[in-house]
Amino acid sequence: MPGGGVVTVTGTADVSRVEAPVTVKAYLIVAFAAFGGIFFGYDTGWMGGVLGMDYFIKQYTHKEYPDIIFPGDTTSDAYKAYKKGFVIPQWEQSLTTSILSAGTFFGAIIAGDVADFIGRRLTIILGCFIFTVGGILETASTGVGVMSAGRIFAGLGVGFISAIVILYMSEIAPKKVRGAIVAGYQFCITIGILLANCVVYATQKRRDTGSYRIPIAVQFAWALILGTGLAILPESPRYFVKKGKLDKAAKALASVRGQPVDSEYIQDELAEIIANHEYEMSIVPQTSYLGSWMSCFEGKLSQPSSNLRRTILGILMQMMQQLTGINFIFYFGTVFFQQLGTISNPFLISLITTLVNVLSTPFSFVMVEKLGRRRILIWGAASMVTMQFIVGIIGATAGKQSAHNPAAVKAMIAFICLNIASFATTWGPAAWIVIGEIFPLTIRSRGVGLSTASNWFWNCIIAVITPYLVADQPHSAKLGSNVFFMWGGLCCISFLFAFFLVPETKGLSLEQVDKMLEESTPRTSRKWKPHSTFAAQMNLAEKHIEVPIGTETVESKTAQEV
Repeated sequence: MPGGGVVTVTGTADVSRVEAPVTVKAYLIVAFAAFGGIFFGYDTGWMGGVLGMDYFIKQYTHKEYPDIIFPGDTTSDAYKAYKKGFVIPQWEQSLTTSILSAGTFFGAIIAGDVADFIGRRLTIILGCFIFTVGGILETASTGVGVMSAGRIFAGLGVGFISAIVILYMSEIAPKKVRGAIVAGYQFCITIGILLANCVVYATQKRRDTGSYRIPIAVQFAWALILGTGLAILPESPRYFVKKGKLDKAAKALASVRGQPVDSEYIQDELAEIIANHEYEMSIVPQTSYLGSWMSCFEGKLSQPSSNLRRTILGILMQMMQQLTGINFIFYFGTVFFQQLGTISNPFLISLITTLVNVLSTPFSFVMVEKLGRRRILIWGAASMVTMQFIVGIIGATAGKQSAHNPAAVKAMIAFICLNIASFATTWGPAAWIVIGEIFPLTIRSRGVGLSTASNWFWNCIIAVITPYLVADQPHSAKLGSNVFFMWGGLCCISFLFAFFLVPETKGLSLEQVDKMLEESTPRTSRKWKPHSTFAAQMNLAEKHIEVPIGTETVESKTAQEV
């Protein structure tokens, strides 16, 4: 092979050598990948504010501005009645908000197959392109039809990105800080929401198409930055191992870890990844396309290490995250705060709640590595139950008089902010971290895709039903602040879910997580310690795998073929 050579990969039985030392380059790569969270957050943040803009309401309902109909009159009953009806109809709020989640649901499911076919990196870039098409339609829209079409395409792109960014980061991040780095994805989501609220706040008073087109068009910058950056970053080495291209896997791993290809550390880590993949393949052999999907549901539900148990855990984890009710605040916060009556600028309150979300999330970087995933999920659910019940109790006590009780409204806002802080430091990041860690390589892309699809499915359900739960309009439940009793009750279920079903994965490599799930239960997982390697178990510590390294693409043999 011209300009090439051969690197002999040998495994190790030393559990401390299953991952190469971490360099600054590794941190920078995964930190940049976390930028994908901006897409998720920004698209979550701008829609709620746009739905409350005067120009947007006028354009979509064809109603005249209240101050034009009643010039100089803001106190009469006629003005107040007209102002109350000057809103986007419930069905349009529901459709334009929820249809993005419908697109992301299908995008996340499709992304798993695409990521296994063309790679994690190219799948994210493809998602950026699809998202851009959707953004063009959203920006050009003047009615609900084109806006809905744009939301579907944007959703498909966000589905690709939200699923595969987690997969990519989990596969290349160092185990000691993997939780903190993946939590950075959630931090980027919060920054995206904040940026959206800032832009919406700046354009809300405009009485032209710029009021809503500027917030939408800003999204193109995120697609350009992420797509361009991913084009020069390395592919996941675990993807190349799954495809049997060990030469490319070695070069990708060396690039990610900042080590020479022939480094002993690279040899040991690559051998462990190969051995784990061989082990998983021996347990659940890959057959047809349909059979490979069915392997996600192999095994017994009572066995923590079975693919079925892991898949259900991932799907329920993302469902529980959405059912905390956090997106009720970010999707419909502006509309909800308008209903409380005493708030003169609901856009500003929404901006404050978003700022709380951003400032709270960095605490999770430390908490998730010091306290662990399982513990913060349990504590976070308990905290959110408390905060949401308090909000509901205050609202129920104030009742219809909340419009004349500023103290009660301020107290509700304060506890809503505490609830957001509880979510941002626990369930917000930890749910994404866990789904990136629990799946074996054989089904990881599809497992993460299914879990992310669950997130968007329940996101869609919440977006559809919430206007009908809280809006003070005909044919709605008119729950108002009582909706927090519902969210608090659902957080009780999240508490039980985390306590009985979520294992502790802190400080373990992805291969060691597989071993931990085989040898412990969720309630005993925190005490489990690595004691052997897959390389030793599969006898790769005693074998040599020759990996061709050169300028030409060479299809390498798998360990079993050697």
